[in-house]
Parts: sequence; structure tokens; C-alpha cells
Amino acid sequence: MNIKVGMFFYVLSLFLAFFSRKIFLDSLGAEFIGLTGMLMNIMSFLSVAELGIGTSIIYFLYKPLQEDNHEKINEIMSILAYLYRCIGFIIGAIGIVVSCFFPWWFNHLTTGLPLVYFAFYSFLATSMAGYIFNYKQLLVSANQKQYMVNAYFQTIGIVQSVVQIILAYYYRNLYLWVVVGLVFTIIGIIAFNYRIKQLYPWLCIHLNEGKQHLKDYPEVLQKTRQIFVQKIKDFILYRSDEILVGTFVSVVQVAIYGNYTIITSKLNFLVNILSDGMNAGIGNLVAEGNNQNTMKVFWELTAVRFFIVGIVIFGLLLFIQPFIVCWFGPQYRLSDLIVYLLLFNIFIMLSRGVVEMYISAHGLFSDVWVAWTELALNITVTLCLAPFYGIVGILMGKILSVFFIAMFWKPYFLFSQGLNMPVSTYWKGMLPYYSIFIFYCVIVLLLKKYWVDSNVHSLLSLFVNIVVIYIPLLILYLLSQFMLTKGMKYFIARKPFIYERLAKYTHIK
Repeated sequence: MNIKVGMFFYVLSLFLAFFSRKIFLDSLGAEFIGLTGMLMNIMSFLSVAELGIGTSIIYFLYKPLQEDNHEKINEIMSILAYLYRCIGFIIGAIGIVVSCFFPWWFNHLTTGLPLVYFAFYSFLATSMAGYIFNYKQLLVSANQKQYMVNAYFQTIGIVQSVVQIILAYYYRNLYLWVVVGLVFTIIGIIAFNYRIKQLYPWLCIHLNEGKQHLKDYPEVLQKTRQIFVQKIKDFILYRSDEILVGTFVSVVQVAIYGNYTIITSKLNFLVNILSDGMNAGIGNLVAEGNNQNTMKVFWELTAVRFFIVGIVIFGLLLFIQPFIVCWFGPQYRLSDLIVYLLLFNIFIMLSRGVVEMYISAHGLFSDVWVAWTELALNITVTLCLAPFYGIVGILMGKILSVFFIAMFWKPYFLFSQGLNMPVSTYWKGMLPYYSIFIFYCVIVLLLKKYWVDSNVHSLLSLFVNIVVIYIPLLILYLLSQFMLTKGMKYFIARKPFIYERLAKYTHIK
């Protein structure tokens, strides 16, 4: 259910994102879109003050939810309410301090500083409200009802985008665009909290008791300290692009680069639908202690993850450049080198997902030194390369700091500390996935060079090539996985009707 609902809203939001981006660029201007991208990245940085408390709390909710222990759940949620209330006010205070530097950062903008402050304080109020009032969504997620969170907030987000599109097109008022976002945040808070009262009538949260109960759960703060460093690292690696591009290149380049990242982020969300929908389930699976079933599901999820990664990477390699030119115009096109580096970074980030899910389910957050290492490498490489190579230098900083740790250390950490198995088991199982993926990447690059680059010049021709080239390629990729990997066999076997026919045509028993 989590995945089905997530996929439904993914399709809607993907279509709306491309449609709205074009209208916003034409109606509000590239400078304003670049500005909002930078401000939202600053807000993401402030959200690091959350310290990883949410991740830590969810880990402690799995067992009482499985046992239906209402008293224990109320204690843990009271702790969460107290901590998130503190975080909301801390973010507000830090945001005010950060805004004092805006005259230095944004003095060259034609939109003027009043708009910068108005937009930032609106985003700040939205973020604070999320921590103070919307913390209960973590209980819903831990209870394997992420679909409910998606249904409420994605619906409100879609309606908000439609209203912003209409107002931007007819009025072109930058202040009005910002106000709409704030209004819909308030609507979302009221609607979701009303639903929570209906779903959990026994939920009773007291902030003062939360402060007292915090002493009874020392592990919450211990794991929070471990996760905090991971949060800092993840922000700088994955959520600071607009800030870095704006600092080392220009605000206009933020908007151009943002055209690519809005596509990649929506496709990344497609992959995260799987992990978000399965996180609580994996937590409960690990809690059951059935190692054989745990590993079976691990390889199933790996197969599905690599198939979806293939959908994302192959599609972007073939069509992202012609799509940008056809939809936004040739002036918004970035170099092929930047695109290849961007996609390689996305591959690293997405392919590590199953390992990260299992690490989180086991509560393995003690490898803090890894986060510090990634952080130090990223900052060093970025500062050395970005002033000379711009976006290329920024992406190189990400790739060089993450590759070896994500590909080698994290699997070793999971198998040695969590699953208690030799890491060779992991590599024997992963070898077919990497081999198949690399083989099809070579085919995709050849198709791009000798066919797509010379034959896709319009949205219609792009659509035709998706049907003629891309879809058959994905079918062959799926069949290759089915024939050569156990994980895909396990997954397809969940639908015996499909499995029997695939087995017949591929001569697999």
C-alpha cells in the first residue's frame, strides 16, 4: 500500500513538476527561481538542527508498535514532542541569525532584499511549524502507514502547485507565490492532525512528561549523537547543490542546474518510494530474528532497486539532454561532462539504498568516523576544484568523498556488525547485478551516440524513441536480471502466474 500510493502521487508530482517549472521560469524569471532554490537549501541546512532525533525515535517505536504497547508509545512520542518543540525554536533563532548575512549574499539581485527576507521568513515559518505540529507523522510512518502521510501532504502539495501555477501565469507576483506556500502549510497541519486524532484516539502526549521520560531513554540521545554527524554529511553531499553553485558560479546557473536536479530529484523520489514504503517493514523483519527470511528479502529488494536504478540511469543517459533542449530551450543546456558526473553520483546514491535500509533497521549508527571522513574529503575537494571548474568541481567533490565508503565500507559494516555474515556473501551476490548494469550502460551509451543524439529533436521524436528504444531495453534488462540473479527470481515468484511464463520462455526452473 505504501508503494502503490507513493507511485500514484509520484506520477502526478512528476508531471506537475515539469509543467510548473516551465511556467515559473517564464512568468517569475530564472533569478527568482534560483533565489528560492538557494533559500530552500539554506532551510535544509537549518534542518540539520533536527540532529537525527526522528530516525532515532522511529527505531525505538518498532517494538512497542509490534506489541501494541500504548503506554510505551505515549512515552516515546512525548519525548519526541518535547525535543521537536525545542528544535523548532532553535531553527527559528538560527534562521534569524543567518538572515543577517543576506545583504552580503544577495546584494546583486534585481529582485531586491525585501523579497529575499519575505521569502526566507515564510520558508522559516513553514519549517518551524513542521517540527512543532507535524511530528506525529513519524508514528504513522513507523506503524507502516507511510501511504497516509503521502496521501495528505502530497495532495496538499499538488493543490498548492496548481494554485501557484495559475497565480504566477496571470499575476506574475513573486510575493503572492510565496504566500500561497505558507497558507497551504497551515491547511496541511490542521488536516493531518485531525486525522491523527481519529486514527490514534489513545495517543496522549505531554511535553513536561516528555522531558522527564528522556532520562529513562539514554539510548535516544546516544543514537541521536551518532546520527547527527550522518545528517551533516548527507546535507553537504546531497542537499547543498544550489548553495554551492550560487557561491562558486552564479544564481542564474542555480536555475539552469536546477532544471536538471528537479528531474533527477523526482526520479530519485521514485526509488525512495520503495525504501520509504519498506523501512518500517524491514525494521519489523529484523526484530523477528528470522535470518533466512531477512536475507531473502535483502536480495529481493536489491533486485528491485537495481531494476529501478536502471530505469532512472538509462533513461537519463538517453534523453535528459534532448528533453532539456526541447522543453526549456538550448540556453538551459549543460555540458555532457556535467551530466555524466551528475548521473554517476546518482548511481552511487541510489545503489547503496538497500544496505542503508538494513543498517538503519539494525540501529547501526556507530561508524561516526566514516561521516567525518566523507565530510572532510568533500569540503577539501570542493574548495580545491569548484573555484576553477565550477559545477564539475562540486560534483567531483561529492563523488570522490562517497564512492569508496558507500561501495565498500557500508556493506562490510552491515554484514559484519548487523547480519553477522562474511562480506564475501555480499559481493558474490552483488557481482551479477553490477555486471548486468555495466553491460547495459555500454549499450545505452552506444545508442545515445549513434542514434538518439542525431534523431531526437522534438518532444514527439523523444516520445517515439522512448517507445521504440527505451521500453524494449528495459524489458531485456529485466529478463537478464531474472535469468542471472536469485533476487529477481524471488521477487517475480511472488506472482506465480508471471513467474511461470517467464520461466517457460527463459528455460529457468
